[in-house]
Amino acid sequence: MENETIGVLLIISCLCIATPTTYARKQLSPTARGGGNAWLQTSFRGNENITKIHFYVHDVRSGPNATTYEVATSSITSNSSTSFGQIKVYDDRATAEPDINSEEVARAQGLATSADLQNRAVAMNLNFVLTSGEFNGSTISVVGRNQVGNPSREMTVVGGTVPFRSARGYVVTSTYFDSADYSILEYTIYASYSYIDLGLWTDI
Repeated sequence: MENETIGVLLIISCLCIATPTTYARKQLSPTARGGGNAWLQTSFRGNENITKIHFYVHDVRSGPNATTYEVATSSITSNSSTSFGQIKVYDDRATAEPDINSEEVARAQGLATSADLQNRAVAMNLNFVLTSGEFNGSTISVVGRNQVGNPSREMTVVGGTVPFRSARGYVVTSTYFDSADYSILEYTIYASYSYIDLGLWTDI
């Protein structure tokens, strides 16, 4: 009798431990989350959910439809080869394809500060606000140094909002097209977050 009781308790304990993970998997399976969007892919690794997001950000710097504006400069900005001290604020359209008129999937909102005296590099504080797909309304926060002249640059994912509250990861970006007044920037985000954490937060 005692052995049967112990066996039942062990089974109950295992079910209790597995429940949050099972719940999270059900909520975030590839079929339910982004499975039909080429720009958004979700996969699993152990107890983690890994989301890959790929899109093109349109940085329009002039004209009636401009999305980027200078808001501050330093005393040496005008004489600096790197525009040191210049701060820009932006609310750029992000699309699934390079064409600016293709499907909008996110907005890129934040600040870019020229923070290198020797190289064209900006310190970025960036929020991607997803406007399409199963994560519509969620945000992913990114910070880092972006040396804009390099073919490929990397920055850090530091968090976000549901389901990216505890997200970590990285972003790879490159310049797809560039002119004096308009740039297209290609972004690929890799965000990792825990099934168990998400299941517990969802229940609160």
